[in-house]
Amino acid sequence: MKKHQKHTSLVRRKIKNYAPTEISILGTKCSVIAKLVQKIAHFDPTSLKIGYLDASHNEAYVPPSFDSYTQQTHGHIKIHRIEPNNQYQKRIQFSAYDLLFINGNHFEGEQQILILDPSKEASIQKRLSQINSIVCIVKTDPSMDYFPCLQEKFPTISSIPTYTLSDIEAIYQEISSLINTKTPPIQGLILAGGKSKRMGRDKTQLNYHGKPQRTYLEDLLQSKGVAPYISVAEPPKIATPNYIVDTYLNLGPFGGICSAFQYNPNVAWLVVAADVPFVNSTLIQQLITHRNPSKFATTIKGKTREFMEPLITIYEPKAYSQLLQFLAMGYACPKKMLINNDVEVIEVDDLYVTNVNTPEEFTNALNKLNKNA
Repeated sequence: MKKHQKHTSLVRRKIKNYAPTEISILGTKCSVIAKLVQKIAHFDPTSLKIGYLDASHNEAYVPPSFDSYTQQTHGHIKIHRIEPNNQYQKRIQFSAYDLLFINGNHFEGEQQILILDPSKEASIQKRLSQINSIVCIVKTDPSMDYFPCLQEKFPTISSIPTYTLSDIEAIYQEISSLINTKTPPIQGLILAGGKSKRMGRDKTQLNYHGKPQRTYLEDLLQSKGVAPYISVAEPPKIATPNYIVDTYLNLGPFGGICSAFQYNPNVAWLVVAADVPFVNSTLIQQLITHRNPSKFATTIKGKTREFMEPLITIYEPKAYSQLLQFLAMGYACPKKMLINNDVEVIEVDDLYVTNVNTPEEFTNALNKLNKNA
């Protein structure tokens, strides 16, 4: 008998304990761990969004009776608040970070940086069960040997990259290599759910390039190694695997993007509308080449346009929670989410962001394309 399922089965974002990529540092004093995290974060402060999870070491700390926020004009903010140690809330909080360092003396992490401190062998022995995926080993004394308990658990421990506390660049490179292996793949999302009322016929079937526009965009994405999916408002008459039907209803392109993330929250979605006929191989390659996974999105903006184009954009997995938060506040505009978050912007010729909605605009676009051919 099939077990009754109370809730809808959803694809979950890949998070082990707290964040998509988390590294606990353990094996020495908390102050040494904190200092190492600070040095690594300062080594290249622009490339990665880094967080640090630690425990309070002040036994006499009195939680505030109200939450306080101090914000500076340049954006830095100091927060004092008390909240329950809830793992699900932590996952939401840290979902936007490229890397979360964890003080391994207090909390577990999916992977570990192991610091060998002669005075802390007993601490390593105590936490041996938490050590299962070592990124690298850091010795406080270069001449010291590996602890017997580690040699027993990891017979090939000498092959693990080993450094000293002063080798910050080398440690950073190990971490960067790890993060690069976790960069989410890109999938394509062709927005084809509009009703084409002003055009009077299906805009996805208009022929600009010798084939229906939807087919043209599918072929274009495939030529760049990006699997194309078609975003539609209603199920197609002939079901095929590459259709994503809106589950967020009556929200236009915003709903299509959120529906794609519900379908797969572990990929970046390269979104392109079906009514932008000047999108070509060069533009798609620009987006892919200049993609910045540490941002919420990589988007384009016409050189004379005030705002970026949300419907020719790569949305990273971390953008999903931001889109939902905007939706919770009553905003179903992907452009508003982009404007108010940290995104990579590529300036391009205005022609690329020209969209076509009427028969007259279709004729003009066709003439321009033929002239430039």
